Amino acid sequence: MGKRVLVIEDEPNISEALRFILRRDGWHVDVSADGLDVMGNLHSDPPDLLILDLMLPGLSGFDLLRSLREGQQTRALPVLMLTAKGHAADRVEAERLGVTRFMTKPFANAEVIAAVREMTAS
Repeated sequence: MGKRVLVIEDEPNISEALRFILRRDGWHVDVSADGLDVMGNLHSDPPDLLILDLMLPGLSGFDLLRSLREGQQTRALPVLMLTAKGHAADRVEAERLGVTRFMTKPFANAEVIAAVREMTAS
């Protein structure tokens, strides 16, 4: 089985599209609609990559990213933030918090796959 990716996205159509294209590329994909639900597992058993929506119920993508960067196990976890909010201020804040890549929706499938491969190349 390929590397593990966790998609935290509250829009079912987007999370299913990401699941489909990533599985087709050989990834094991887990999906959650709520960052609070997976917070403990993220810190204890992080995936190889996280795809994170900015606007989530309960805990924003910024809050989740901040927590990940403070954790010993997740400090270097590659994070691709996908958001419908393409404001420069959002990009700046994401970069300040340590996001690996920032991409706006709608996205091209090939662009996501290329970013994921680049972020996990070793």
